[in-house]
Amino acid sequence: MGSCGASSAGVWWSTYSSQQCRWVVEHIFGLQGGEKGHGPGQLGPGGQLSLSLLMLPSPLQKHWPSGTQCVTKHDHTKPKAQELAFRKGDVVTIIEAVEGKGWYRARHNETGQEGLLAASALRERGAIRVDPKLSLMPWFHGKISGVEAVQQLQPPEDGLFLVRESVRHPGDYVLCVSFGKEVIHYRVVHEENTLSIDSQQYFSNLIDMIEHYMKEQGAICTKLVKPKPKTGMKSAEEELAKAGWLLNLQHLTLGERIGQGEFGDVLRGEYMGQKVAVKNIKCDVTAQAFLTETAAMTKVRHKNLVCLLGVILHNGLYIVMEYMSKGNLVNFLRTRGRALVPTHQLLQFALDVAQGMDYLESKKLVHRDLAARNILISEENVAKVSDFGLARVNPKGKDATLLPVKWTAPEALKHNKFSSKSDVWSYGILLWETFSFGRAPYPKLSLKEVTELLEQGYRMDPPEGCPPAVYALMKSCWELEPGKRPSFKKLMEKLQKELNPAPTQLRSSPPAPHGDAGCSQL
Repeated sequence: MGSCGASSAGVWWSTYSSQQCRWVVEHIFGLQGGEKGHGPGQLGPGGQLSLSLLMLPSPLQKHWPSGTQCVTKHDHTKPKAQELAFRKGDVVTIIEAVEGKGWYRARHNETGQEGLLAASALRERGAIRVDPKLSLMPWFHGKISGVEAVQQLQPPEDGLFLVRESVRHPGDYVLCVSFGKEVIHYRVVHEENTLSIDSQQYFSNLIDMIEHYMKEQGAICTKLVKPKPKTGMKSAEEELAKAGWLLNLQHLTLGERIGQGEFGDVLRGEYMGQKVAVKNIKCDVTAQAFLTETAAMTKVRHKNLVCLLGVILHNGLYIVMEYMSKGNLVNFLRTRGRALVPTHQLLQFALDVAQGMDYLESKKLVHRDLAARNILISEENVAKVSDFGLARVNPKGKDATLLPVKWTAPEALKHNKFSSKSDVWSYGILLWETFSFGRAPYPKLSLKEVTELLEQGYRMDPPEGCPPAVYALMKSCWELEPGKRPSFKKLMEKLQKELNPAPTQLRSSPPAPHGDAGCSQL
C-alpha cells in the first residue's frame, strides 16, 4: 500500500493507496493535483500532498461570513498571482470564502486592493479590553514638576517628549521636549477654549496639538518623535491598532452635520466607499471618557444595535458608526404619521428594539438612556439601538442634572441605581412614544410634577389607537418595584404574539439575519 508522499502527515495515510488519498484530498479538502508551484487548492507534483497544505485550516474551522473584519497575523509582502499583500496587523474585510479550500477573498481596508489569503493568516477582529489605564494621552503626566519631567526624559533622545500641568500657571500646560541632551520646556497657554505655544498656531485640545507637532516642527526645537508614557498607562492608539479598530484618517471624507449634542457634532461621512456617521469628540477629558465606553462597544454585535466601525484619533476622537439613512425614530414617526406607518410596523419597531436590548441584557450591559431619539432607522426600516455604549459618559460629573427624567426609572432618579430593569422602565416610555407617533411623554407636566406623580402611582394613559395588549406591556414596564418588571426576553415573546396575525411583509426589503449579525462592516 502506498502513502501520499508525506510520511509526517500521520499514520492513517499509510493505510490508503495513492489513488484513494487523491480522492480524499480532492473531495474533502477541495484540492486539485498535478500543477507545479502548488498554491491554494493544489496538490504537489505527481499528486503528492505538500506538508504546507497540511497546515491549511481544517474544513471544520469557523466560517467567517462576508463583511467580517479580520486582522492579519503575519507579513505577506511577496504575494503570488491573485493573492493579497499585507503586513502583520493589517485589517481586511472578508468578501467571500473560496469554497472548500480554506482560503478567503478579502479587501484590504487601507489599500482597497482585493485578493486571496489563507484563513490561517487571519484572526477575527477582537474586542478591546476595558481598562482604566488605556489612554488617548499616555504622554500626559499630570501634576509633576519641571525637575521630575527632566528625570522622566532620560536618557536624552531628540524628539522624546511629555506634557505636564503647569505649576506656575494653573490651568496651563507645559510641553517638555528632549533635544541636544537638554530638556526644553514650552508653556502651553489655555485661553478661550484654545491652546497655543506661540500665539500664532491654536489648537482645540492637547491631542490635536501633539498630532501637529509630530508632523511639523513649527515653533518648537524639533519635531516630536517619541512619547514618554506615564508609568502604568497604555497607549490607546497602539491598543486600537493591535485589535484592528483604528481607522485611517486619509480614507475618511466628512460631509454635513446631521446632529449636535453636548459632547460634540455628528457628521455624515464616507469611509472606503461606505456611508458612515461620525461622532467628533473634541474635548480631551470627554474623549478619554468616550474611549472607555467605545471599548465596551467593540464587544457587541447584533442586527438591532448600531455598529461601531472603528475609531480615528484626530482633533480629539472620531467615532465612526454605520449610517442610518432614515434618522431617529421620533422624527421618522412625526414626519410620516398614521397614514404611512401602520400598526404592524410600529410593532416591528418595538420588537426590533426589544431584541437589541435583550442582547445587551445578556451581555450585562445597561443602556441608561433608552428613548425613541436613540433608536435609528435603516433604509430597510430596521430599528437599531444607538448610543448604548456612550450613555454613561458625563464630562462634568453632573449625574442628576443630565438624566432624562421623563424616561428614567424612579430608583435611578432617587438612588442612581441603573440596571436592565431600569432600562425596561425606559422601554415602556419608548413604547408610548412609538404608538403616539413621536409625541413627548407626560405632555404638559413639568419634570418636578412627573417625579411627584409617579410616586403617587400616576401612569400615562394609552396613546390614541394603541392596542390594549401593547398598553398592558407599557404598564408592566412601569411597575414601581424593579423585580416585578418583565425581562426584555419576555417583552419580545409578547410582541411576537401580537405580530403573528399581522402581514408577513413588514419591510421594503428582507431583514438582516438573526443573531450576532446584520452589522454593516467596512
